Amino acid sequence: MSRPTNLIQSPTNLSFSSHFTLRTLLKLQHPPFPSKPHKLSLKILCSQSSQSPTPSSNQTLTLISILSAIPDWADRIKERGMQKNRFLYNHEKWVEHRSSLRHIRHLLSSLSSRVILSLIPPVIAFTSVAVLIAAYNTAVSLHWLPEFFPLLRSSSLPYQLTAPALALLLVFRTEASYSRFEEGRKAWTKVISGTNDFARQVISSVGSSSDALLKKALLQYIMAFPVALKCHLIYGSDIRRDLQNLLEVDDLAVVLSSKHRPRCIIEFISQSLQFLSLEESKRNVLESKISCFHEGIGVCEQLMGIPIPLSYTRLTSRFLVLWHLTLPIILWDDCNWIVVPATFVSAASLFCIEEVGVLIEEPFPVLALDDLCKRVRDNIQEAIETEKLIQAQLIAKRKNHCNEPSPNGWPNS
Repeated sequence: MSRPTNLIQSPTNLSFSSHFTLRTLLKLQHPPFPSKPHKLSLKILCSQSSQSPTPSSNQTLTLISILSAIPDWADRIKERGMQKNRFLYNHEKWVEHRSSLRHIRHLLSSLSSRVILSLIPPVIAFTSVAVLIAAYNTAVSLHWLPEFFPLLRSSSLPYQLTAPALALLLVFRTEASYSRFEEGRKAWTKVISGTNDFARQVISSVGSSSDALLKKALLQYIMAFPVALKCHLIYGSDIRRDLQNLLEVDDLAVVLSSKHRPRCIIEFISQSLQFLSLEESKRNVLESKISCFHEGIGVCEQLMGIPIPLSYTRLTSRFLVLWHLTLPIILWDDCNWIVVPATFVSAASLFCIEEVGVLIEEPFPVLALDDLCKRVRDNIQEAIETEKLIQAQLIAKRKNHCNEPSPNGWPNS
């Protein structure tokens, strides 16, 4: 029995063939221009790779995943360390800080240091390069390779000439980062002192009983400003959690809906000052205190938005990489296999200095901002309670003074 040669081209055969259905036709006829070619091709490639994986592709994926796993792990440790809360030092902390056992304590805690753990990928990479170069030179020296393979060695004079340049580059890079850290610290010092002074002025200036609720709300806004500025600067901060005990629910909703939360709180403060029943001179004095908030926002946003010139950072990084890639070749004649620990020590020390400069370049995660904000809140709440006690003491003294008889026997009026 003869079969039809072309079922697709003869439409009459479709009705007489019991095994050829419309689904079969759709499988055979691929559209020339699919609606989603990228997704379709991706699904086809994924299905093909899952059905028939090749050993070379599996090895490539495994090698790439291994090579990227260590840097990803180091970066996660670094970012988790950046989000860790810092604490202000007290007397006990200073005693521990200057203890004679600090060097042993710092050495034992090396494996938990985020700076050291973040350096594992580059240090391992350059140490591995040193091992490969040492193995290659050993093979050439023992004539295990053909004669045309050269021995990788060079004079140490270029390194002696460029070592001071690398040292100065690292020093200037770290010094520039520390100057940014110092500028951020000074900016927050002004914000904290301005907040305390502002709250003190409000407590002493607003004494009318009709403004009691507005005065309480104003002090809440003042306490909330440093917290909002801290959340504005530090990545991953939970501003809702930090402000829920400082602001009312409706005020917090307005702050959370705004794009710039610190400026929104400043607007709350400005509007509250307008509703207070104060003399114009006192209101002007209080409004002048807001300028330190605007100045703090400007300095902090400038430090966040403008890093050290990127060309300077890239130059330092490239210099360090080229230095350690060629270091085993320079030291081979003098050290032989000692180039491996020498490269390890050099990479660990120099890259650690560069890493510290990169970390303190963004000063705000390094500062104890949570502790500073908590201390501001405690100081203002203590000032409110102290005001009530002092007023009660002064009123009692005034009454006692009025009840005391005068020298002529009449009570003081």
